[in-house]
Amino acid sequence: MKRLALILLLGSAIAAHAATIDEVPSPAGANAAEPFLSTTRDGVLLSWIEPAGAKHKLMFARYVNGKWSAPRTIVERDDLFVNWADFPSVIEDAKGVLYAHWLQKSGKSTYAYDVRMATSKDGGATWGKSLLLNRDGKQSEHGFVTLAALPTGGIGATWLDGRNMTGGEHDDHEGGGDMTLRYATIDANGAITNEGELDQRTCECCTTGMAMTKNGPVITYRDRAADETRDISYVRLNGKSWSKPKALRADGWKIHGCPVNGPQTDAIGNEAATAWFTAANGKQSVYVSFLSGGNAIAVDEGKPVGRVDVVMLDAKTALVTWLEQTEASAEIRARKVTSDGKRGPSIKVAESGVARTNGFTRITRAGNDVWFAWTDNTSAGKRVRVARGRGL
Repeated sequence: MKRLALILLLGSAIAAHAATIDEVPSPAGANAAEPFLSTTRDGVLLSWIEPAGAKHKLMFARYVNGKWSAPRTIVERDDLFVNWADFPSVIEDAKGVLYAHWLQKSGKSTYAYDVRMATSKDGGATWGKSLLLNRDGKQSEHGFVTLAALPTGGIGATWLDGRNMTGGEHDDHEGGGDMTLRYATIDANGAITNEGELDQRTCECCTTGMAMTKNGPVITYRDRAADETRDISYVRLNGKSWSKPKALRADGWKIHGCPVNGPQTDAIGNEAATAWFTAANGKQSVYVSFLSGGNAIAVDEGKPVGRVDVVMLDAKTALVTWLEQTEASAEIRARKVTSDGKRGPSIKVAESGVARTNGFTRITRAGNDVWFAWTDNTSAGKRVRVARGRGL
């Protein structure tokens, strides 16, 4: 295995604590991309998109007992919507049922696509008939989905829904209507319940984030005000009703068009951490903040591109990843931050690039390890790379 980072020095003590990030051989095939990671009861799930002649297929593998399972195909079609920023996911619920989502074309327009899902009750050996998450029947954009397991089984799903965008095109300012944020729950049999609209006007194409706290789901997303301020907002479920959208921080980023750079959120107990990118006032920054309060904490090195992710390491500590520009190109970097504002050193995870084809790094925590997956885009083609961090 290739060693990506060797030693992390904590404080002034030399080698007081060693953290390693080791590359793990990837199960994905040639020209695979758009990886997603999630944690299961017995290991880690990796999903990705892989070309298959004139078609594409959504595939996954499970890492258990020190090795990957054989890759399996969830769906293979010639009408999958394949996009660097809006990509599928696979997660496991509290009862071991797997849930997959992917994007499928619904019309001739470039950004006319739906969210389809399927469940597996046998660990991914077989999958049930696909179901439609958005049931509005409109040939418009539906995507940027986040899935999260519910405590007693089943999952919650949040997504951006363009049913009110009469122009029918992504970021189409010539048409009318706005992108909306929606939520629903899905059970092992594919039944959709508790569906509703959470925000009637959001940014058109930024990733959403969601985490399950002990008190229920917290959802983060890039909002869109009338004056085109596009800061990060959140909503949370209070018993049976959702809170009103509230700004996570008043960055004041006014931008006429979607930056394709949304937040990510993770939780332990009643604490949640959210990481996000902003370029308010011409200054690019990556921040993290905690649900319990306190100021937003800057984590970047001064030239961030964004494309963030975050995992909670314990009830007071989060690990944030982001893409940082360098003189040569870019690096995937990570930093540990505590809820009282303390920052650990910035760690280089891997070399990368700023092109869209480099996509988004995704991370998950399994026990004491943090797993990283990203698209490596070189002259030889694309490939999905995976690494495991220990002692972070």
